[in-house]
Amino acid sequence: MLEEVFFTCPYCWSCISVLIDVSIYDQQYVEDCEICCRPMHIEARSDGEMVIDFNAESIEQ
Repeated sequence: MLEEVFFTCPYCWSCISVLIDVSIYDQQYVEDCEICCRPMHIEARSDGEMVIDFNAESIEQ
């Protein structure tokens, strides 16, 4: 099951979204912003039915 999470890009401040698989309880990955293409570190936690914690941070280079 997927849940769409809306958030603000830490680089360009655009409102974007990602799909989170709520069957995975703890996940971390890198995804590029769909607007500015810069990489973000995504962390999400779910309870198996919905996202309970979400964070997107810039990756310092």
